[in-house]
Amino acid sequence: MSARRSAVETLPNSETQNCVGSPLNRALLDYFRCPEHSASFELGGELSMAAGFFQFGRDTICYGRCSSAPLASQLTNGLHDAAQDVKCEGRWVHLPFDLSQIIDNLRRERYIANSRASWKKSLAGRASRKAYYFLRPILPVSVRKHLQRAHLKGWDKTPFPHWPLDWTVESILERAMVLVLIAQSLERMPFIWFWPDGAPSCTIMTHDVEAFPGRQFCTELMHLDNSYGIKSSFQIVPEERYKVSQDFLNRIRDQGFEVNVHDLNHDGRLYQDRQEFLRRAKKINQYAKEFQALGFRAGAMYRNLDWYEALEFSYDMSVPNVAHLDPQRGGCCTVMPYFIGDILELPLTTTQDYYLFHIIGDYSTKLWRQQINLVLQKHGLISFIIHPDYIIAKEAQRVYSELLHYLCQLRSEGQTWIALPREVDAWWRERSGMKLVADGAGWRIEGPGSDRARLAYARLEGDQVVYEIE
Repeated sequence: MSARRSAVETLPNSETQNCVGSPLNRALLDYFRCPEHSASFELGGELSMAAGFFQFGRDTICYGRCSSAPLASQLTNGLHDAAQDVKCEGRWVHLPFDLSQIIDNLRRERYIANSRASWKKSLAGRASRKAYYFLRPILPVSVRKHLQRAHLKGWDKTPFPHWPLDWTVESILERAMVLVLIAQSLERMPFIWFWPDGAPSCTIMTHDVEAFPGRQFCTELMHLDNSYGIKSSFQIVPEERYKVSQDFLNRIRDQGFEVNVHDLNHDGRLYQDRQEFLRRAKKINQYAKEFQALGFRAGAMYRNLDWYEALEFSYDMSVPNVAHLDPQRGGCCTVMPYFIGDILELPLTTTQDYYLFHIIGDYSTKLWRQQINLVLQKHGLISFIIHPDYIIAKEAQRVYSELLHYLCQLRSEGQTWIALPREVDAWWRERSGMKLVADGAGWRIEGPGSDRARLAYARLEGDQVVYEIE
């Protein structure tokens, strides 16, 4: 008989709760939705007082407190590899860091506080941002792109998050799963698959309507999306940019598309002051009711995740995976949705059309295809921002049509589920409430929406985790 055992034989308390468990285990249990008692992590020592950078295996950068020294105050080469300090005793894995804290630090971009380059850019940017947004309405794209290129100079030299896509969160959690399988001598670990009906990945298409020309192009854009059988969401600026009538919103919804709120007036100042933010948040929440909107995205992807409790939305779409080209640097380093309190974050995992066309200067789908293929490797969320304002030109429409054709091809091949953001939000919330229950020699999934859920297994192949869907 094999030295490794089945999950049913070894996991105590087969009927799980809602994957609460120890705080150290929370990140892994929430991500995989595996049985509550399957993760057995303990701290291997007293955590450092200060946070810093270190590695957890090759090329996997972490930020937080750690019991093994030394930590780096700045992101440099030659970081300490905490993987060498992990110890397994019986079924317990002793980590030199709090796994859930490290994951939260990445998803919430807390590592940015210790990035000197980002701090200097944010400090210098406060004054220039005011001037830029004051002049922006009269600046044509041909002028704006040169100003932005100057501001973004050296973006491609930023070492972290990794360009063109960062899956550090997935790498850390997969390494943690490897340790659990080894420590408990398991052949495989059951978990609830990431997407409904066993879909290998998910795709959402979103359109941020920035100005009047984009508003006027929305009808034609819906026709284009419909021609490929793809429904998308339109993020609408409530004030100052253009007229928003109920008839305009109804035309979007009546065709099966989704309406969300895009900032308040898109002036770049939503998060500059706490009291001003709270004042604006009240108005934004009122517009959410008027628009019948479940989702929100801030203008220019500005964000402060610690203030999200003031927003009354089911989900947000303001955090990039890699923010090298955005005014606010950073990135959540994950290709999966994740909760920020009660709000579900749907991260942006591809480059915006404006940056692709006007900053990088690439009128092709090459970069998008590269990012799509990277997300597919981790079975994540492929999310796009395509502005109606920036695809009015025929060349831009040609590139966007090529992208839609490619996404349709992936869908027909069964490689992705193309959904509205609200459908992804509904699914991820249902999945977070599901549980695995031992059923004889196997497992079954219980909870609302479980009829679309699929049982999957994580197993070792060499020193890597691979997935199998039952």
